[in-house]
Amino acid sequence: MTGDLFSSESVTRGHPDKLCDTVSDAIVDACLAIDSNARVAVETCVKGKEDMGLIVLAGEVSLNGNVPDYEKVARDAAAAVGYTSHAIGMDATTSDHTEVQVHITTQSAYIAQGVNQDQLSQGAGDQGLMFGYACTETESFEELKGRYFPLAAALSQRLTRRLTTVREQGILPWARPDGKSQVTVEYDDDGNISRVHTVIIAIQHDDDLKQQFGGSEDKELEYVRQQILEHVVREVIPAELLDDDCTLVVNGTGRFADPGGPYADAGLTGRKIIVDTYGGMGRHGGGAFSGKDPSKVDRSAAYASRWAAKHVVAAGLATRCEIQLAYVIGIAEPVSVRVETFGTSSQSDREIAEKVKATFDFRPGAIARDLQLLKPIYSVTASGGHFGRVPGNDGTFPWEQIDQNRIASLLD
Repeated sequence: MTGDLFSSESVTRGHPDKLCDTVSDAIVDACLAIDSNARVAVETCVKGKEDMGLIVLAGEVSLNGNVPDYEKVARDAAAAVGYTSHAIGMDATTSDHTEVQVHITTQSAYIAQGVNQDQLSQGAGDQGLMFGYACTETESFEELKGRYFPLAAALSQRLTRRLTTVREQGILPWARPDGKSQVTVEYDDDGNISRVHTVIIAIQHDDDLKQQFGGSEDKELEYVRQQILEHVVREVIPAELLDDDCTLVVNGTGRFADPGGPYADAGLTGRKIIVDTYGGMGRHGGGAFSGKDPSKVDRSAAYASRWAAKHVVAAGLATRCEIQLAYVIGIAEPVSVRVETFGTSSQSDREIAEKVKATFDFRPGAIARDLQLLKPIYSVTASGGHFGRVPGNDGTFPWEQIDQNRIASLLD
């Protein structure tokens, strides 16, 4: 008898939507490298065609200094993802193969007047609500300790990051940039994770691969499946979670060959917000992250609420914690701070909320200060998930860092 199941998905950096997130965040980083107080809100759309690919950049940028060469930033980002050939899905390297349209203006004066103040008085860049979530599901597995993250989301993200690694390192030379993963975990009667029930992988591959098998697509598919099992699935999913009953589906239609990526599907910034966050386990306020500087609370307050929720769980105050923040455009203090621990704490949610408000400053300027967000650290966040990652020595993912002083404050 199967227990309760929960599934989460992720996509590779070569997925068309993630390609757009990557380009948009490359523009954010390019602007912040010039002016740490740059205001950036840029969307990207991509589509590959047989004769000419297309990248469209649209949005608003205001900064002190010379603006970046947006076209070059976009081409370099897309090429770095792997889109350097029409056979794959797009050749972003030159105007002979891909057109880049730039439709970027300056930030609205009415938005700017509420945001362009001294740092701690800086108002929110828009109204909205943001959620942060943390739990202990990953903490039973040595290689995942310290993530405080939903397991299905953690594993699906690890799989897509691994799909990128095996392609870039030549471990699977036939692999192409576009891909997806999905993981279903099974819970026992006590609500504990017992096993991985299903793993689904979609991986774009070289169209000529079947020639190694006499043109047989069935043999090609079995080869791809075995290679994915050996070099991807077994590399990232803890062995104790995999058993003989685990279902592995690779390229469920039977084949996912060149051309893929933007040729097969158009891409758009901000269309993978659940992939970016908690895989559906935690709620989402609806605002995307990529393409936005940290004055936009869609991004910075989502990071701050995750940071706070992770501290609540790491402090042992709850095994699950969700924090909601809500803002008014032009006003620094959030309208509300709400904590939900789903009955996993010995303290009331209201008590924990008061501790959270005393420990964390959720004004946008204070968030940027405490998390050091006014730096070009965002390109790496564009794929593989914004949360549940290891903080980098280069300053990336600071919202995943545990601050022992804040733990002490929550426990005081």
